[in-house]
Amino acid sequence: GYWHDPYIEHLVRQSKERKAPEINRGYFARVHGVSQLIKAFLQKTECHCQILNLGAGMDTTFWKLKVIKVAPGAVTAVKNKPLLFRPIMELHPEDTLQIGKWHNGQMLDSKRYAIIGADLRDLSELEEKLKKCNMNTQLPTLLITECVLVYMTPEQSASLLKWAASSFETAMFINYEQVNMDDRFGQIMIENLRRRQCDLAGVETCKSLESQKERLLLNGWETASAVNMMELYSGLPRAEVNRIESLEFLDELELLEQLMRHYCLCWATRGGQELGLKEITY
Repeated sequence: GYWHDPYIEHLVRQSKERKAPEINRGYFARVHGVSQLIKAFLQKTECHCQILNLGAGMDTTFWKLKVIKVAPGAVTAVKNKPLLFRPIMELHPEDTLQIGKWHNGQMLDSKRYAIIGADLRDLSELEEKLKKCNMNTQLPTLLITECVLVYMTPEQSASLLKWAASSFETAMFINYEQVNMDDRFGQIMIENLRRRQCDLAGVETCKSLESQKERLLLNGWETASAVNMMELYSGLPRAEVNRIESLEFLDELELLEQLMRHYCLCWATRGGQELGLKEITY
């Protein structure tokens, strides 16, 4: 699932609805980075797992897993299940697809995929709804947040991270969001968003890669790693990068580097020693 970040969307609107080349390259790096970590988790768990995509504005994880032909398990977007090899439209006769409404949110549920509406700040409500969609705390679980935690207060995001670390025996957490927000470029990003009445409530945890890792370690995770997106982009397969860069001319290389250095990909693990989760690196 890939959440539309307001600052990025602001740049997109400035380019008259056509996404600027630096934005497209940023999306490419982001999707590639998250996908590689998901694939590594699936390989370690042999697809006997579940994925919770928390705060998904536009969830594409399920469909990507269908394309790469992973084995059964589940994907749930919260707006979040064990992992899938058929889309929900190809239901077997014994399968059911339920579309309904709870007292405070909507849901879509099948044996392979579920979407629920829930407030990530209300952990009792979140857990209740996930359990109704057959969340299994005994399964290795991958949780994903993309530009989500930064819009929660540090206390709220810490509670979510602690809940995730304590709820599953074996788990991995992937987080994509801003970093290096204390420098001048970061302050400009914050000011632009504030002018549009969009406040980054959790920006104080986005000071550096170290602060990002420290937050994970302080909230129950055993290992934590992080890279900024420029570092990740520089390490992508050269042939693929050349292909992407040949599609659009980009003369604002400095802006691309600035943007990339102000977003990061973090991942953390807990348990799973026998699976080798701690060995996962980008």
